[in-house]
Amino acid sequence: MTDSNPFRLGVLGSGEGSNFGAIADACQNGILPASVAVVLSDVEEAALLHRARDAGVACAFIAPGKFRTKLDEEAEASYIKALNDAEVDLVVLAGFMRILKGEFLRAFEGRVVNVHPSLLPAFPGLEAWKQALDHGVKVTGATVHFVDQGVDNGAIIAQETVRVLDDDIPEILHERIHGAEHRIYPEAIGAIVRGEITLRGRRTIKSVS
Repeated sequence: MTDSNPFRLGVLGSGEGSNFGAIADACQNGILPASVAVVLSDVEEAALLHRARDAGVACAFIAPGKFRTKLDEEAEASYIKALNDAEVDLVVLAGFMRILKGEFLRAFEGRVVNVHPSLLPAFPGLEAWKQALDHGVKVTGATVHFVDQGVDNGAIIAQETVRVLDDDIPEILHERIHGAEHRIYPEAIGAIVRGEITLRGRRTIKSVS
């Protein structure tokens, strides 16, 4: 991937990297006016890192440290340094299974976004698609939001609904939600890159350029 655009994204993930793939494709096709400067993972053999290498994007595994659900202080400092060294303008979470708090969010205040597989504020946390099925809702979806000190709590940037079908199983519903994520995440990032998103309290307002 060429790095001809000055707006630089840093992607953090732990798994397959399908959202990274959608973002990288949007960058390469000129739909998203940015470039992925670096990809970082807390999982050494994450498929995400293989995808990044195949796309010609700089990438690295950074050990998360001693905690199960968050980065320890040393790891947090390493992630901050790697992102700063890559001169990223926006940190994009793509299936990153660590809660980010404290110094990390201070270092990139207002510049961290995430995509979540539900219509927040419904079903925050893990396996949101299973939560939706277990709760019996008829509609769920995907949400792009800014990241703050809460879990899946930041201001909402974009959402897309996904119907829950009577014969759905978790894996099939999750796959359809992924499809929604792949559509709205590059679009939402593009709106941020173009300066179209304004934050008013907990509301985001999108201007028409």
